[in-house]
Amino acid sequence: MVVNTLIIEDHPIIVEVNEIALDEISKDNRNYNFVIQKAKNADEALNIINDPINDNKLNLVFLDIRINPSKDETVLSGEDLGLLLRNKFDNIKIIVITSFNNNFRLNSILNNLDPDGLMVKTNLTSQSLKTAIETVLKGETYYCNTVSKLLRTLIKNDIVIDDLDRGILYQLSIGTKMKDIPKILPLSMGSVEHRKRKLYEAFNLSSRNDRMLILKAKEKGFI
Repeated sequence: MVVNTLIIEDHPIIVEVNEIALDEISKDNRNYNFVIQKAKNADEALNIINDPINDNKLNLVFLDIRINPSKDETVLSGEDLGLLLRNKFDNIKIIVITSFNNNFRLNSILNNLDPDGLMVKTNLTSQSLKTAIETVLKGETYYCNTVSKLLRTLIKNDIVIDDLDRGILYQLSIGTKMKDIPKILPLSMGSVEHRKRKLYEAFNLSSRNDRMLILKAKEKGFI
């Protein structure tokens, strides 16, 4: 069976671990033939996703959350790509491999993207990734040990950072004035202000300071 695979990752070592795991699986199980494409950033990923040759043919994606935004700023993170992939490809399997390991960030990934696999880079090995791939291809969900431990202690947030929230954070981080954000995002000024207040609450910031909000968002991996 041909498994059309896309690796979205800018770290060569992680790409190599992915390829080793796929190669070992194909040697152990000749039913799988992985056809691999790779992207180092959002623009390269978009080119592959939108290429007619891949129309509804991508089966498996390895997704890094922290990637450089696309030049047109329609994609700000790996989460945006994940949502696009979910909408565009039927029955696609997404394995997120991230350097973020805090409850807040993982909760957002799980709620927004609902990946088939979620792994933390710090304890990633070709063997653990091999297990994840085999599990996901069988239609099951895989979480690495670190993620499983975090989830057991995870306190569910009432506020989930969605794509519009992250868009606001990103625009603030690049110096966009509040009055100009409604010209960029499909939100009224009132909605922007309301979401911004909720972001302060989500990040547990008592001081209404944009610089502190941006620093906290960067610390948590949202921008």
